[in-house]
Amino acid sequence: MSLSTQIVWLFILAIPIACVAWTFTHEEVFREPREYCVQCSQKGRTLFQRKFFYLFTCEYCFSHYITIFFLILTDFKLLMDDWRGYIIAGFALVWVANQYMSLYGYLRIDLKKEKLLTKKEEQELDR
Repeated sequence: MSLSTQIVWLFILAIPIACVAWTFTHEEVFREPREYCVQCSQKGRTLFQRKFFYLFTCEYCFSHYITIFFLILTDFKLLMDDWRGYIIAGFALVWVANQYMSLYGYLRIDLKKEKLLTKKEEQELDR
């Protein structure tokens, strides 16, 4: 696979990774399992138990596992055609996916801020 094709794959494959990681760690649809994981990560009896459940509450940590799943699913390698290509691809995908999630987080904050400002302005006009 050419380098330009690998770069395209990198940026496109990071999108579903970011989507799954963000959805599980932030969105309402997974609130109950996430709250269970938060509780177990804070009150677990062993260090292993606390750290294991924490992985499901942090989008950065969780994105590593989603990336491994997608690497197995797609057999994507970056720069090298052997096992080193998997490692490079894995870390690159995690980094790009987390950049996407950061941008998405900033956009959501901006949208929420705009909505609150608009609501406040409407309330002031109604007075």
